[in-house]
Amino acid sequence: MYIDSAAPMLLISCDTRGVYTLTLNRPLAFNALSGEMLDALQAALTAIAADGAARVVVLAAAGKAFCAGHDLKQMRSTPSLDYYQALFAQCSDMMLALQNLPVPVIARVQGMATAAGCQLVAMCDLAVAADTARFAVSGVTLGLFCATPSVALSRNVGRKNAFEMLVTGEFISADEARGRGLLNRVTAPHALDAEIERLVQSILAKPRVAVAMGKALFYRQLENGIAAAYADASQTMACNMMDAAALEGVQAFIDKRAPDWQ
Repeated sequence: MYIDSAAPMLLISCDTRGVYTLTLNRPLAFNALSGEMLDALQAALTAIAADGAARVVVLAAAGKAFCAGHDLKQMRSTPSLDYYQALFAQCSDMMLALQNLPVPVIARVQGMATAAGCQLVAMCDLAVAADTARFAVSGVTLGLFCATPSVALSRNVGRKNAFEMLVTGEFISADEARGRGLLNRVTAPHALDAEIERLVQSILAKPRVAVAMGKALFYRQLENGIAAAYADASQTMACNMMDAAALEGVQAFIDKRAPDWQ
């Protein structure tokens, strides 16, 4: 097990399977996304993107809260347009880095996720939460509409449900979040790690190249019209079919045996 202790606000570990765990580690501040936390996350994601042995990333958090969003005390201490523009650009870059990773990212949500914390859950490819977790994009209650979280939220949740959350700032339960499309699975807190592991094992059983190509295509086609999406998907599938893993998988199906993926 590899553990990086250079950035105590973000704990980084990787097991022998290539499964990374990034743990937000500011529990007393509800894991708020300070500028330093955003820097640490960006550096970790950049390093993982360059690791050809990486297979899955689990984004977790220490303490009672998953993430309370931006660090409001830090934001209030520097009231200038230049600072706020740079901060939200920095946060957007980090959020996009999650989507641009060639491996799936699973949010492990053990507690409250609000504002940019809810955005963080929405930007992960998969999300599993304890049934005690709650979710909100609550900036509007402070007079600050959650504009950047709305980008991720509206790509997970139906329009009317997303807009209601954004204009009321009200909390929803984990079960409601799953019903609205923000979460994949909800489980009892004591079973959270086991549920994450089931997802991880299912992903690890598939060829890395197929998952990487599929993830990239999945997000590209969502932003295109249907004709362009089909053209992109067709080309991706043709290229994927030429990969040795796909050829072996199809041949194994024909031969009625398990694939031998090296």
